[in-house]
Amino acid sequence: MCGAGTMWRFSKLRLLCRAPRCMGRVAYGGKVRGPQLLTTPIFYVNAAPHLGHVYSALMADVRHRHAALCGRDSRLSTGTDEHGIKVQQAATAVNLDPSDFCTTVSQQFRTMFDTMAISYTDFVRTTEFRHAQAVCHFWKKLEEKGYIYKGTYQGWYCTSDEAFLSEDQTVESRDAENKKIRVSADSGHQVHWMSEENYMFRLSQLRPKLLDWLQTEPIHPAPFLRIVRQWLEDELPDLSVSRQRNRVSWGIPVPSDPSHTIYVWLDALINYLTVAGYPDQNLAPWGPSTHLLGKDILRFHAIYWPAFLLAADLPPPKKLLVHSHWTSNGVKMSKSLQNVVDPTECIKQYTRDGLRYFLLRHGSPERDCDFTHHTVRKLLNSELADALGGLLNRCTARTINPGQCWPYYQCKSVPSAAHDELQRLLGAVKELTRQVDQYMERFQANKALEAIDSCVRCSNAFFQSQAPWKLFKGGEEDKAWGQSVLYLTLESLRLYATLLQPAVPGLAKTILDRLGVPDVYRTLKGNHFFAATLGEKCYFQGQTLGSECGLLYQRLEVDKE
Repeated sequence: MCGAGTMWRFSKLRLLCRAPRCMGRVAYGGKVRGPQLLTTPIFYVNAAPHLGHVYSALMADVRHRHAALCGRDSRLSTGTDEHGIKVQQAATAVNLDPSDFCTTVSQQFRTMFDTMAISYTDFVRTTEFRHAQAVCHFWKKLEEKGYIYKGTYQGWYCTSDEAFLSEDQTVESRDAENKKIRVSADSGHQVHWMSEENYMFRLSQLRPKLLDWLQTEPIHPAPFLRIVRQWLEDELPDLSVSRQRNRVSWGIPVPSDPSHTIYVWLDALINYLTVAGYPDQNLAPWGPSTHLLGKDILRFHAIYWPAFLLAADLPPPKKLLVHSHWTSNGVKMSKSLQNVVDPTECIKQYTRDGLRYFLLRHGSPERDCDFTHHTVRKLLNSELADALGGLLNRCTARTINPGQCWPYYQCKSVPSAAHDELQRLLGAVKELTRQVDQYMERFQANKALEAIDSCVRCSNAFFQSQAPWKLFKGGEEDKAWGQSVLYLTLESLRLYATLLQPAVPGLAKTILDRLGVPDVYRTLKGNHFFAATLGEKCYFQGQTLGSECGLLYQRLEVDKE
């Protein structure tokens, strides 16, 4: 049951939902205004954040940070989904008012994302007044357009997914007592047959427009686009978009009928409009948005959401970037199996940047990825401690660089024996920025990090083969080439650290601080690398390095597999 504070809240919402229609004076157009809006899903507060939540937020964060690094105007929104029967039940189970319960769990998500350095520009909660305002305005718009009607819905209902399902979306299964039950074919959660009078949305009328939208190929990676096209091969049934309030009281009342609660998914999806300033187009960085989401909520984002927007005369999403799930030692994570990976414990073991790097480097949007501590330790040792950390230590060590400064590159110092290897290195590093940008645009952060790691290893090999510590003991020509090798290595490292800022901001800052790189040179916009190799002026030649930082990343103990 709702407490007194909750009853006041819903009274306030009823007043809002009955507000004059002058709220809709401003026409909401589909033109690009201001910065691009990138969103994560808003996360359901029936339980604490887990590794999957962190991965979704991280994939959005690295894309947002990369856009900023390139000088592109970007905003990142995340938040919590706080309405619906599951939240209502979870609050009752711990004897809390739903509002207090939501505030507690929402703060856990915010704390986790802050700990993981997720650089969100907006954190939205569906219990906020601004969101209720957007939802009520949107509902009225759907009514005005004739897309809402009252009808009786009969079908399978999945409480866990908070969704009605058609017959072909369910399969027969057995419960723990070996009794026959029906479950969702997608999630595996049990469903129950229900018949209820609800408000319905004319989803069936929007199938042709959804098919037209799919022609723009807005869903990435491609396998998920094919899945949605298969879903749309069949006719779409109309969608129930309300629940009777005597059954689901924790939610936003239907504006014209407070005996009904707005369906939690219609409510939740509108958060993307809320953070865009809807219905005030002057506040909106509506692009339309690029939404990042997990594959388990693809149907809601790829069918329901664009249909809602099209019905309200708003543009559908520009892009849906879909990622797969994480398993633990090859098994789906489950509380009952006690194999759920706790991100807080991972941060303690591997550091924030270590966990960020592993998830981005090992994860792949197209397929489920496996988390094992053995794999984490091996990858972080190999790529952060050894390759990247080793390169930093070698070119800044006092034994190699006693003056602790950037040497001058001398074009005439290149020996003929080193010419081909030098050209391979320069060819690789000069293509790296473009490669990383292309991978990030294709939603392939893992491949972007793989390309950077490949160049780090190329620099290590070049440094090892040219052996500047030996050259410095030779004649003037050898010493000059040794200084050039050191310049090339430092400049390579500056490039790698600059490109790594979106993925591992802490470690990248450590490298750039050690190299003495000013803030103005920590961006890709207008920044030039390897200028001295073209005979051009390079700011860094002769500049002093920053203070010593010790090991970049401490090696981790790896158990035998």
